[in-house]
Parts: sequence; structure tokens; C-alpha cells
Amino acid sequence: MKLSKKELHQLIQTKIQRAGLSKEQAEIVSDVLTFADARGIHSHGAVRVEYYAERIAKGGITNQPHFEFKKTAPSCGIFEADNGSGHVAATKAMSEAMKMAKETGIGAVGIRNMSHSGALAYFVEMAAQEDLVALSVCQSDPMVVPFGGSEAYYGTNPIAFAAPSADERMITFDMATTVQAWGKVLHARSKKEPIPNTWAVDENGEPTTDPTKVNALLPIAGPKGSGLMMMVDILSGVLLGLPFGKHVSSMYHDLSNGRELGQLHIVFNPAFFTDLTEFKQNISQMLDELKEITPANGFTEVNFPGERGRLRETRYEELGIELVDDIYTYLISDTIHENKYDHKNKFAE
Repeated sequence: MKLSKKELHQLIQTKIQRAGLSKEQAEIVSDVLTFADARGIHSHGAVRVEYYAERIAKGGITNQPHFEFKKTAPSCGIFEADNGSGHVAATKAMSEAMKMAKETGIGAVGIRNMSHSGALAYFVEMAAQEDLVALSVCQSDPMVVPFGGSEAYYGTNPIAFAAPSADERMITFDMATTVQAWGKVLHARSKKEPIPNTWAVDENGEPTTDPTKVNALLPIAGPKGSGLMMMVDILSGVLLGLPFGKHVSSMYHDLSNGRELGQLHIVFNPAFFTDLTEFKQNISQMLDELKEITPANGFTEVNFPGERGRLRETRYEELGIELVDDIYTYLISDTIHENKYDHKNKFAE
């Protein structure tokens, strides 16, 4: 089934509202999820709606949260999320970080006690759209075997970055610190497709191509990926006085309880470090020079971070966003959820 971005947005918003969030909150959640699907990041799009709806309906996401932002210094503060929607909390916290960056040059906001917030690219692009540079990191529940270990300790712990240029192009970098995000495994499961044998291992620690047999994910580049996971967990967990490592709450264990996750936004105002116009022109020059590089064998060109996602978005605007039939059927149904996720293991099994 193919839908326009507007049609998909309305279906998601309606379902999230019926689950219990206000219209304003549901609209923000739908913005983030539709953004992901429109960029081809289907692991963080409509495939997640039923999970969020079940957690909202069961009270694990506070439907009327008491959000509170406290400045702790001119350039930093804490956003208390009251286990409300992570998408909403992260959006509002990024707005606060942007305000401080415009005033003082840097804005750093730690978000405490939030739920899952989806694709981090959405939030860093909020800043880049206003000529700011942003970095965001977020912890997640343990499902990754650290380098040299045999038990999962860290989460996929993503990192996102965005910067503006002098033209319509924007650098957007969003990655899990695993070879691939768990959401990609979920997406492969939903489509009944195999995964590359470099993504994950089975219960025996052996590489697997079967998404239903995944027992743990693998970090990117061995010890380097493990180091990045640790960095993210410290910045979005330990730094904020929240659970860390294997103590981070499970995504699926008990959907009636809040997850108490942490996230950190850091926003820089280039105008406080250099000439803004020159900065943006240099970014554009960098992108031009990358495009001029002779491509390696097997490649047609050098892509910069975020480029392919925007090309997908353009194609989807023309042809529609394709959804798996099961997801579409759920979105148009009267069902809020079917108890698919509560009290499941880290892999929703």
C-alpha cells in the first residue's frame, strides 16, 4: 500500500490520539514518525505505532505529562519529561537548546525520564533549519555484545548531527553505534526478509541472517563502536543521574511503567565562532568537492550524510510512501493495540 505523506501523517496521528495523547502531542509524534518513513528510515516510522499505542494505553507513557525545563546555567539546563512521549519531550527540549544557543553561542539540554523518541535526525534538523549546528545522543536498553564480551550490556545508543549550508542542502548524520539498528531487524521481520550476517549474532554467538534468531547486535568497528556506546551512555545516562548500561529499562518488559530514558542535545551557534555566511559557504564548498571526487568501483558518486534520505523523500512525494500491508491494516482499523509487546523480551519475543 502506498500513501502520501499527508495521508500517513493523519493515520498515525489519529491512532496515537485514540491511544490517549492530546492532539498537540499526537501531531508531534506523527511528525517524527512520518519524517522517518519519508526518509526511508522505516524502522523508526509507522512500524512503531502499535507499540507506542499499547504503551500509552497502558500508562507506560504519561498522556498528560508535567514537562518542566530548568536552566542550570546560561547555556545549559535539564528538561524533566515525566515519562511523557519521547518525541514530544525531545522536540520541546531541542527548542530550549536552540534558544540558548542563539543567545549565548551554545545550548546543552539533558532530557530526563523520557520514553523512546524515534529518529534523532528529526531533532538535529530542527536546529540546522535555523542556521545552527546540533548534536544529539540517546541511550537505549541493552541488546549489544560489547567488543570482547559474550553478554549484552549497552544499547544501540544512537548519535545524530546536522549542519546547514549556503544552499538548500543540509548535512544530516544519524547512526546507531551498532552495525545496524534493532529497528532495521524489526523491519526485516515485518517484511520476512533476511538480514546481512554482519548485523547480529544468534544465541550461540554465531552470525545469523535470520532476523527471528537474533540474540544480540554487534558494535560497529569492534572496540571503536564499544567506545562510542560507552560515550553515549555516559552523556545521556550517567551525566543525567539516570540508569546506565545493563540497568537501562527494557523497551518491552512492562508497558505500564515509564522507561526513564535520557537524551542530550548540544546546539552550537556558528555565528559565535566564525562568520556565519562564511561557515555556510564552506559547508557548501565541502559538499561540492565531495561530489567532484571520482567514485570508487561499485559506486556512481560520493554521497554526503543525509543526501540519499532526501532523495528518497522526493521520490516518495511523487510515488507515495509504501507500507507493509499488516501495518496499513492496523492503522486503518479501530484497534488501539492487540497486546503484542507487553512483557516480551528485548527483541519483542
